[in-house]
Amino acid sequence: MFELERRMGEGEVIILDGATGTELERRGVPMDDAAWCAAALVTHPETVREVHEDYIRAGAEVIITNTFPTARHVLGPADLGNRFVELNELAVELAQQARENAAERPVYVAGSISTFSPQDDDALLPQEAEARANYREQAQVLADAGVDLIVLEMLRDVRQTGYAVEGAVVAGLPVWAGFSCRRDENGEIVLWDGENTLAEALQEVPLSGVSVVSVMHTLVEDAPAALEVARGWGGLVGAYPHAGRFVMPNWQFTDEISPPGFADEALRWIEAGSRAVGGCCGIGPDHIRMLRERLPAEV
Repeated sequence: MFELERRMGEGEVIILDGATGTELERRGVPMDDAAWCAAALVTHPETVREVHEDYIRAGAEVIITNTFPTARHVLGPADLGNRFVELNELAVELAQQARENAAERPVYVAGSISTFSPQDDDALLPQEAEARANYREQAQVLADAGVDLIVLEMLRDVRQTGYAVEGAVVAGLPVWAGFSCRRDENGEIVLWDGENTLAEALQEVPLSGVSVVSVMHTLVEDAPAALEVARGWGGLVGAYPHAGRFVMPNWQFTDEISPPGFADEALRWIEAGSRAVGGCCGIGPDHIRMLRERLPAEV
């Protein structure tokens, strides 16, 4: 069993990092109109590394590569498709360098793969054959570059999520699946596409080979209800929600949550069973540092 999963199974809480893309934006890095923070690997690689380092120093045990928007079908519209392998490998290298520079304890590098769409337009997502090939290819590139695990992120519809899961597990690394949820008009927890509830998705998506199901890129206030549903899958669960909203290509830093407020909420997620806790968009190193300071010795 993978070390992190063994520890979570024994009741430990693993601290994840916060957002990479919005933290880069907060530091003045321009976002791309098609591929959002992927362009930072070209324009500001040193800042990408610094963000990882700051999360490690804040207490994160898992740092997530800046590969959320680096699938081949996302890089293409940004005129970066011919640099697909290079940029995914660079993102892993920057995270590894950050670990070498800043870590004083074991830190794991997670390779991110998402169902993020080019220009944040789901109509531009690839059809089945291309999608399956692209997710599988990215997982293999990340694995070959040396990530310790793969995290699937922004899983917001059943179809693309199924392709991503199938592609990721082939790489032979631990796979954690992060679902993005919201409340619908009836108060139910649904995926972002609104076509399926989270409960339905957990039944329909082939989760064989997945070891952790997380609620991520979900509003902080919706996380407890979403976690309650996620626990129904029967395995380990995690939580790393967001604060604010996205208007392509920029994150809107509205409804921000303070580090103490974030830590208060995160402790509730831990009480609800989450054993991997961190933040997504709008959550930065100060939030993770406060969580580390407030984390109880035992849960």
